[in-house]
Amino acid sequence: MSIDLEALYIDLHRHPELSFQETRTAGVITRELTALGLEFVEGLGKTGVATSIVNGDGPVVWLRADMDGLPVAELTGLDYASTARGTDPAGNDVPVMHACGHDMHVTALLGALERLVATKDEWSGTVVAVFQPAEEYGAGSQAMIADGVIDRFPKPDIVLGQHLTPLPAGVIGVRPGTQMAASDGLTVKLLGRGGHGSRPHATIDPVVMAAATVMRLQTVVSREIDPREMAVVTVGSIHAGLKNNIIPAEATLELSLRYPDDDARADVMARVERIVRAEATASGAEQPPVITVDHSLPPTINDAAATARVTAAFDRAFGEGTVIDPGMFTGSEDVSWFAREADVPLVFWFWGGHDPQAWAEASARGSLNEDVPTNHSPHFAPILHPTIERGVDTLVVAAREFLEGAQR
Repeated sequence: MSIDLEALYIDLHRHPELSFQETRTAGVITRELTALGLEFVEGLGKTGVATSIVNGDGPVVWLRADMDGLPVAELTGLDYASTARGTDPAGNDVPVMHACGHDMHVTALLGALERLVATKDEWSGTVVAVFQPAEEYGAGSQAMIADGVIDRFPKPDIVLGQHLTPLPAGVIGVRPGTQMAASDGLTVKLLGRGGHGSRPHATIDPVVMAAATVMRLQTVVSREIDPREMAVVTVGSIHAGLKNNIIPAEATLELSLRYPDDDARADVMARVERIVRAEATASGAEQPPVITVDHSLPPTINDAAATARVTAAFDRAFGEGTVIDPGMFTGSEDVSWFAREADVPLVFWFWGGHDPQAWAEASARGSLNEDVPTNHSPHFAPILHPTIERGVDTLVVAAREFLEGAQR
């Protein structure tokens, strides 16, 4: 009995879970792996799952899918929209949504495993499937590595992965070299002196300090980075105070930084730190700010030779013109830790999930940014077909390019 992939996707979409809390999702995965007759290890990196298909001599191909949701209230209007709630790391009750397509990633990988099991007489080698938690924290792959996933399963010769994106359904985006940016998540704590709102002169106001810092940080990219280079400095959250007549003692900023390589990272980090410390000094802060790196992700770099093979395989399978070069994405991923730890090539691509006609109409209007919801939007809603089928097919085609290559 084959997996009903549409029903599986809808179930996962209705029941998203936050990073490192994907216990129900892991249970769905292990249920399907059991039905396929595959043994697995669960609890890797807290909630991750991995399995393997050992099918004679040949290369070892790793396929990876992430599975966590986001603290986003879904506004798609779908009859299977999520109404789930979760508890974030700060203990807050938050809405949860699969606003980045990880439900589709899991569905596609399970579908690919089913296909590979059914066609074992056509290929030789080993496939390892990794269902990874906590990609949105940038921590899940390293957590699985720390739990020994690379030592407990056959070591990869190549790592393959994919991500849903708002391209037209059927289109595949991949390029050699840097496919996604490196990133860091920072927490900046600005320390002032609290007091009564009626006596600001007796305080050191961290709210004003935070406001000045946020505005000055916007000049890092606009005035300090060569316009021909890529960098992003985003302040995603500000937290300070509890009442209008109390000047708080501290304010907290959360930053997301993006860059194409390690040299740019060092440059942007130094500029951000300089501004944060200078604004604290300018505000008369009696204590220096505390800057914490919450996560650090390397750039996602596709191996040139392996990417050429995957691209050619996609062209053969789906027709010339299906594959495009989407340019470097300024988003970041933690999939490359698996390839880096194993010292093997990586190929990571995107596949589209947006209605092609709606995409074409929005493109003709020049309104893609307004009318095509992107990842992390509360309106992010891929069409089911052919998105599911293409997600399965791309994993199978890419895996078999290397598995079958050993027999040529």
